[in-house]
Parts: sequence; C-alpha cells; structure tokens
Amino acid sequence: MSAEGNHGLKSLDAALSVLNHLVSINGATTLSEIARAHDMPASKVHRYLASFVSAGLVKQQGRSGRYDLGPAALQMGLAALTRHDFVNSATEGLPDLSAETGMTVLLAVWANDGATVVRWERGASPTDTSMGLGTTLPLLNSATGRVFLAWGPPRAIAPARDSQIRRLARQSGALQDVEPTKASVAALVARLRKQGFATVEGRFIPGLIAVSAPILDWQGEAQAAITLVGTDPAILAPDSDQVRILTAYCAEKSVERKAG
Repeated sequence: MSAEGNHGLKSLDAALSVLNHLVSINGATTLSEIARAHDMPASKVHRYLASFVSAGLVKQQGRSGRYDLGPAALQMGLAALTRHDFVNSATEGLPDLSAETGMTVLLAVWANDGATVVRWERGASPTDTSMGLGTTLPLLNSATGRVFLAWGPPRAIAPARDSQIRRLARQSGALQDVEPTKASVAALVARLRKQGFATVEGRFIPGLIAVSAPILDWQGEAQAAITLVGTDPAILAPDSDQVRILTAYCAEKSVERKAG
C-alpha cells in the first residue's frame, strides 16, 4: 500500500488546499501570503501554482505577480452551479427534518411576486392551518417572507417590499415589531441577516409560530426558505433545538460563497 493509504494523495490534497485558499478569499494574493497561510515553503507553493496556471485554474497578474482564480475555475464553477438543484436537494431531507424537530416543515421559493410554498411535510402533531402548496406568504409579516426580504434578490424583492410597506402603512398595528417605513424595514433586514433566521409569533395566522432560514446560493442570495411551523413560542428562542437543527440543515444545503 502506498504512503497515501486509502485517504487520497497527500500531495494532491496539499495542492488543492492552495486552490481552495484562492477560492475562499476576495481577490488576488501573493505567493508569500499563500505560503504563510498554509505553513509551506514558498518554492513548494510555487510549483502547485505553476501547475494550476498551466491548467487555467489560476492566473497570475502582470506587474504585481499576484495569483487569482483563472478562466478554467470559472467554467468549473458555472458547470457545478448549473447542476445544483436547490429545491430538490433541500426537499430530500424534509421528512427527517420534520421528524427531528416534531414540527410541520414547508419549503418556499420566490415566485408570483411572493414567497410561494412548493413543498409541505406535516409534523407528528399537525397544525390547523389553511396553508398548503401554492400559498403565497406575505413578505413583511411571515417568517418565510422575511427570509426573502433579508436574503432574496434585491431587484425582485424591492417592488413587493415597497408595495407591502404602502399597504401596511394604512393599517394601524399591522406590524408588531417594525414600522411600515423603508428605514425601519432596512433595520429589520440588518437584524435578520445578523441573526441568520426569521421568526414570527401569530402575526400571519393567529395561534401559530414559525421560524424560517434561507438556503443560499453562491451570491449569498436565498434560492429557497425552509420554515418550521408549530404552536409553542419557546421554539422561537435563538438557542432552541429547533432553531439549531433548522439553521444547520439550511447551511448544509446552501452553497454560499465563503467570505475571505
């Protein structure tokens, strides 16, 4: 048996770690910075980079000599993205997610100018609700809608957001935790993005609570939202088991571009 054993080629693993470093940062970097990040001799890193440059996976910039991802890396990434089906990938685990949390689970996508339910998995204790497949949830006062408010494609979301702000401004007390103004909604979005999920308590359907989290694409935008629906307000606590399970599930199904 070779020195690499059954766990792959160590030299290839090391080379790919260099490539992954370029993926994980925002912009070009130097040979010395890469070598320092991986605690490798610069000469060794240079050999890896030279091979990647030859394959088109990495390019070296002119005068600066910095390294960045090359055209072949772009093509590889685009090919992978075209084969990623966010909805079907997320749907596969919904029965297990419902069983693990004990809650009804729904999956929604942005369609028909709203957060539209396309998958539904009833929990062990079914909730009494008229919601079902095809239901479009409001952007500002449903947990599912708020996920798209915070993480949805801005150009698609903005018209629906502004329309709902105008409508809710005419209804006294329609929103319990935010004013129906652009500034207040922008502050809500900032809080949601920092928190990583959205919750509501009986605002859309009295007696029901919901917690929702995004499934993010490579641009950090929501391709889908997974929502847990139940009746116990304790579930909405940031440290509840249900919130932890939901956010971990959505993170696993996401392909968000890593920050540098």
